[in-house]
Amino acid sequence: MYSRSPVAWDRIVELESESTPVAGEDIVRGVTAVAGACALIAFGAQTGTAQGSGPAADPADEVVRSLVGRLDLERYKATIKGLTQFGDRRQGTKRNRDAVDWIEAQLRSYGCQNIERIKYDYHSPAPRGGAGAAAGRAGAAGRGGASGRAGEAGRGGSAPAIRMGQGGSRIFGNTARTGVNTDPMAQKDTAIRARNMEPTTDGEREEVICMKVGTRYPNEMYIVGGHMDGHGWGEAANDDGSGTAIVMELARIFSMPDVQTERSIRFALWNNEETGLNGARAYVEQRAPMQGKEIPAGSGKYPEPKWLGMIQHDMMMWDHGMPLADGTVPKEQRPEADVNVEFQIDSKMADESMKLAFFFHRANNKFATDYPATVGPHMTNTDSTPFQDLVASITLRENERGSQIGGGWDPNWHQPSDVFTTYSDKDFRLGLNAAQTTLGAVGLLTGVTVRK
Repeated sequence: MYSRSPVAWDRIVELESESTPVAGEDIVRGVTAVAGACALIAFGAQTGTAQGSGPAADPADEVVRSLVGRLDLERYKATIKGLTQFGDRRQGTKRNRDAVDWIEAQLRSYGCQNIERIKYDYHSPAPRGGAGAAAGRAGAAGRGGASGRAGEAGRGGSAPAIRMGQGGSRIFGNTARTGVNTDPMAQKDTAIRARNMEPTTDGEREEVICMKVGTRYPNEMYIVGGHMDGHGWGEAANDDGSGTAIVMELARIFSMPDVQTERSIRFALWNNEETGLNGARAYVEQRAPMQGKEIPAGSGKYPEPKWLGMIQHDMMMWDHGMPLADGTVPKEQRPEADVNVEFQIDSKMADESMKLAFFFHRANNKFATDYPATVGPHMTNTDSTPFQDLVASITLRENERGSQIGGGWDPNWHQPSDVFTTYSDKDFRLGLNAAQTTLGAVGLLTGVTVRK
């Protein structure tokens, strides 16, 4: 249904050919042998520089680096803090609707263009096979039950060393229980508990989108997303306040009056991710047929430019390592923490998605200040999934989704402990590094400039 823009993809090749070669062991790190071989082909044909030597400074890099410098740790933290005032922002509640209103108000204050709301109806699926079977299925998927698939194996060394995580990804080593907390009394903070008390109801849902309009190719765009809803009786600070704040901070910087891009950028704050990616699916259903159409004809306006890539951010701050033998997780961010960039290797757009993922890997090398990026081939259970067969799609996150998060590396996932005060500046800085990575990559891909 969609063929990628040769102009945009040539820009990836051009930008990569200007960069220092990457050692083969770095390219294949975190991906399968097949994906690594493809990456070597895609990025191995570097020109003009010898291994270990650096090219002359690229003016485009310097422009992007100046914009990356506008990201600020305290502002990022403040945006997450602003989101947590609405508790877990569970879909189908007033606190969710209030958070949607707050997000839109923030985007307007940044000067973001073409602010709209995607509207759709959501109705909870009817249980099949009885309540017990429905609860079992929810637990196996990591949603709504007492424990997820990794939890079925128990804690620590009580299970075999290798087992299957979410989406069939293999889990190695120690695991801890995962799942969704549904017990309000597990939240010991009475103010947070009271904030989250209203139950969800079916009906109309809304989510906010806005756009940076390209000056040269307004009919082409990259989509940058994060989901604003959460659950578990916490504040959804990490899942996914951390990703939502990245999208909002990027919208703020790209919307500054002195910033221009040749291509458009869509900023999307999805709703209903936790119920099955419903907000992102509604966007795809409503907007995919509109791609690249000038409305009205001759106006030069494109309500839905052609999709060039989709970049999702989901859980960006907690990379403390594998659970210990007793099932607990270290309390400090590990020194080797990284930003995981994932694509889905069995999607119809796997090759294009892999190339986009490695472009982000290179952008991280150029622009991130503290934490490196790794590339993995198993993207699952987040809002990039509805896009993955239509356009190059990747996810940035704190851990590998299928194995590490599925194996219990994040004890705050869908738990009452996912509150702002749980996280240290080292945790917040991991999220900021993801923002630096995306700003750098999207800035280069869209031809960003800064007026003097």
